[in-house]
Amino acid sequence: MRVARTLDEAVQFGPTAVAIGNFDGVHIAHRELLSTVLRASREHALAPSVLTFDPHPAAIVAPERKQRLLSTPVERCSLLAREGIENVLILPFTVAVSRWTPADFVERVLVKAFHAKAVIVGENFRFGHHQAGNTRILAELGGHFGFETHVVNAVKLRGRVVSSSEIRRAIEAGKASLAGRMLGRPYSVAGDVVPGHGIGSKQTVPTLNLRTLAQVIPEVGVYITRTTDADNESLRWDSITNVGYRPTFRGVSNQTGPGQNALGNDALTIETFLLSPFTPPAPERIRVEFLRRVRDERKFESAEALKAQILRDAGRARAFFRRLTGLAVH
Repeated sequence: MRVARTLDEAVQFGPTAVAIGNFDGVHIAHRELLSTVLRASREHALAPSVLTFDPHPAAIVAPERKQRLLSTPVERCSLLAREGIENVLILPFTVAVSRWTPADFVERVLVKAFHAKAVIVGENFRFGHHQAGNTRILAELGGHFGFETHVVNAVKLRGRVVSSSEIRRAIEAGKASLAGRMLGRPYSVAGDVVPGHGIGSKQTVPTLNLRTLAQVIPEVGVYITRTTDADNESLRWDSITNVGYRPTFRGVSNQTGPGQNALGNDALTIETFLLSPFTPPAPERIRVEFLRRVRDERKFESAEALKAQILRDAGRARAFFRRLTGLAVH
């Protein structure tokens, strides 16, 4: 995949079929846009391309409504490449860009940069200063500048329109299964494995402690998960993960010695217990996929009681994965 970050760099892409959107999370509704791009590119010998933005336009035009994002630009490009997109322009969205008229936007970006012959957008697409442009205006400008406009209808799942905002709400409400269906894959967060408080390995069960820069974190609780070594994706483990504040050990001092702990006593932690052993050393970076929420986080009267509950949670997770394997076989 070729990735451009300026209009001048995108000139090399053309002629193109291009989808426009934020593509945060690259969910199942986005894939409808992408399938239309791929179809148009095959029919007219065009390069399948995407126009997206960084930062999210809302961060510039309505900072009070700025959204936490499901994916970074790099993650977005990786997901788009898996769908068959060959070119991406990550257009820096600035105050100056926000003031372009719809005609300015079309001429500068779609015509002169992308050499677009087919433009694909969702039915609620708005563009230009004060969102003055809509799909009707885009089609009219396309007729003037010589490109076709394809409008893709909203995608619904169980009666609700699939959107990045809807997925974000599901994740933050702990509805991991629903979020995964809307994404078309499990929601995941990635980051470094960092030292914990040293309590788990001594008193309960050893865990991998994840420090992530992800902006959207699942609701506090215990989840059935799958964990991957971020530097070697062939290494994967079924797992159980606690997102929370470790109430059983709230206020317990750090057992790893001064300077060794990367997690504050009152910090939100993401602790993953692998259901199968791995060969040391432990992975340095992991990605945790959230499959299903098991229960709320709660305080236990002792480390032994917590350990017993973790093992029960692990049993539920193993049963879950056995059912998945059985479904795959049949």
